[in-house]
Formats: sequence, C-alpha cells, structure tokens
Amino acid sequence: MKISVKNIPYEKALTLTRPEHKLPKKCNFFWRTLIQGLTWFGMAGTGFTYETERMELLPKDQPCLILMNHSCFLDMQIVHRILYPRHFSVIATFDSFVGLGGLMNWVMRQIGGIPTQKFVTDLTLIGDMQYCFKELKTSVLMYPEAGYSFDGRCTPLPRKMGVILKKLDVPVVMIETFGAFSRNPLYNELQVRKGVKVSAKATLLYTREEIKEKSVQELSDGLDAAFGFDQFAWQKAQNVEIKDDFRADGLNRILYKCPHCGAEGKMEGKGIHLTCHSCGKQWELTPLGEMKALEGETEFSHIPDWYSWERECVRQEILDGTYKLDVDVKIGMLVDTKYLYMVGEGRLTHDRENGFTLTGCDGKLSYTQKPQSCYSVNADYYWYEIGDIISIGNSDALYYCFPRKGGAFVAKTRFAAEEMYKLYKSRVLRAPERSFSSVMNGN
Repeated sequence: MKISVKNIPYEKALTLTRPEHKLPKKCNFFWRTLIQGLTWFGMAGTGFTYETERMELLPKDQPCLILMNHSCFLDMQIVHRILYPRHFSVIATFDSFVGLGGLMNWVMRQIGGIPTQKFVTDLTLIGDMQYCFKELKTSVLMYPEAGYSFDGRCTPLPRKMGVILKKLDVPVVMIETFGAFSRNPLYNELQVRKGVKVSAKATLLYTREEIKEKSVQELSDGLDAAFGFDQFAWQKAQNVEIKDDFRADGLNRILYKCPHCGAEGKMEGKGIHLTCHSCGKQWELTPLGEMKALEGETEFSHIPDWYSWERECVRQEILDGTYKLDVDVKIGMLVDTKYLYMVGEGRLTHDRENGFTLTGCDGKLSYTQKPQSCYSVNADYYWYEIGDIISIGNSDALYYCFPRKGGAFVAKTRFAAEEMYKLYKSRVLRAPERSFSSVMNGN
C-alpha cells in the first residue's frame, strides 16, 4: 500500500487549509458487501477460520465497541469476515485518509472511517464514537494498541481505557487473531509467509451490565489480560513451522542490540540468520520461531525476551543520562487529506530533558515534544513503502521523520519514549522547574 507524495516548501505547507471535522457516516449495504467480497480474495490461501465465545449474549442490532489486536494488513479483512453484515465504523489513523488528491478521504468516510492521529490528544474522538453508538446505531472498531506489534506482543494500551468504557456504556467485544503476525510480521519487509494459516476468536468481553458492575481498575485489568498475547509463544505451542528461507529478513529491526558484545545497529537479519557484524556471532531463527546460536550460548531463545532486554537497556540509559537520539532525517508533513508533503531535511533529537526536538527546512522549522506529552510514539517500519519512520506532532501538523541512514532508530526510540513517559509519570524523573521569567515569557 502506498500514499500520494508531493514535494513543497515548508512555508507553503503551513498555509494549507486543515480539514474540518466531520461527523462519521454509516457504511451502507453496498460498501459492506463490496468489502466483504474483496476480503475473500485478499484472504485466499490463509485457511481462515474463527470461533466465538459469549457472542450469543450480544443482540444483532446492539451497537458495541470492538477491540482488536493489531498484527498486520490482514486485520481489517479478518474483522469484516467475522462481523458481516453487522454495521460498524472504524477508528483509523489519519494517514489512511490521505491520497489520490483527496479521493481517499471520501472513500474512507463512505466505509465508516473515523480519522484520528496516533498518540496525539484527540478531544473529538469520544464524541464521534458516541455519535456512532447513539445516532447512527452502529458499532465501532478500535485498535487500542494504535500501532502494529513489533515483537508479537501487545504494545502499550492507553491507561484510561477503563474510564472510556464506563463513559461509552456499550458492550465490548474482543477479537484476537492467531497466525496473522506469524504470516506477515512488520519487520519482515512485507514478505508473506504463505504456509501459515490464520484464525481468530471473537469474545463478548463485557456486557453493559458488567461494565456498570465493575470498577475502572477491574475493567482495565480485564483488558490487559485480554491483550496478554504472545504470538511467538503461540507459534511454538501450536507447532507452527515456518520454513521460508527469508524468515529472518529484517529481524534486526527489532533485535538491534547484540547480547554477546553489546553493539547496537550492527545486526543484520538475512535469510534464516541474524548476524552481529561487530563480534561476528550468528543465530538461526528456527522454523518454530526461536533463536539458536550457531556457536556458544544462546542468550535469548524467545524473541520477546530479547526484545524486553533491549527495553531494559534503554531504560537504564535514560536513568544514567546517556540515552540520546541524534539523526539526520527527511521530513514529511500530513496537513490535509490530499498528500504527504515532503518539505525538506532536518535533524531529529531525543533525550530525557527535552523529549523530541525537530529542526530543519533551512532553519524555518523548530518543534519540541516533551517526554511527558504521550505514553508512546508513532514509530513504524517501511511506512507506505517509503521507509522507516518516527512521527511526532500535534493537532496542527504531523511530522514524519525518515532517518537518512540505517540503524537502531525505530524500535529503540519507541522504547525510549515509552520508558521516559513512565519514569516521569512515576516521578522517578522530574521535569525541570521553570523560572519566573520563563513563565512570564510563556515558555
């Protein structure tokens, strides 16, 4: 999937008209049937099956909130196969509405799309969801993780989901997929492992009565449990063998740090092997999804354990004050729904004192995003087939930063943003106190 791109000066991008907020539309029978037909072609060869649990307690005409784990491009097709002909709208990232000179925005709205910005406070989103439930009498699909899973486990969920469930006051359905991540993990450069079958389970997680009875904490704990999946553990438990000779391609995108010598950005995933070009150590990604050292100790056989170790290393760097991202980037902006506007080049930095700082476009651009502003960051691999990205921004503009050279940028930056946020929220780290003069100057 690609996005329309246009090169313009940064100052011109600032003058573009931002899209006005529009209420969601109800997807009609024509669009629902067309999409359902397309999913049969898109999912051909997946051997798709699904099961349900407690869904008989949900009336067919009862709007509900549908939560789903986010594994790969198959997710939307899976949910349509399960829920058809139920009406539902989809909370989708703003970039999916961009392209074809604005035509994509029209299409997305016809099929019930509700645009939002990843990891940016959106005060209208809850209102749009309530409008769907109460006025349109339609369900709403949400991917609460916001981004695709990197390591086959859940990415951090918003901490106020229990409060949101209370406020929405509708039943909650959970759809969990199996095999979708294994078939097409994000790090694997969009290569599909065609031998992996895909299945799903739709569960009525909470009825309206149960939402009223449970506390906010109980609701949040239930969601955490529902999203406590581990796709690599599932693969081994189900004895799903993946024998493709490209299965380790791009694995360095998530396993970027060598546990043998500690080098970062020197790993290469190619074929069935992961190699550290600093110390020379090699591991095989086995058909059952485990890591196995070709010589010596296998430090981490389970990929999520390796990934968690990298997170802890980043957390320690932040505590020590040694963490720093400083990289040259190409800069894209999302302002309206017509194009991704490439506005020039710049420099992206990230540290615990200032958070993100983006400068560039011949000195015209300077944007800062504090560590406490969000619990995560939009970081993605091979975004719309352009390149790896780190995206920051606010309701006025989103900045898509494409590192100009390869390295351990995306996964490590996501770790750092999440760990900084937690450290500040727990008050292990404290924001610098502002002087009286800085307050008076609005800083």
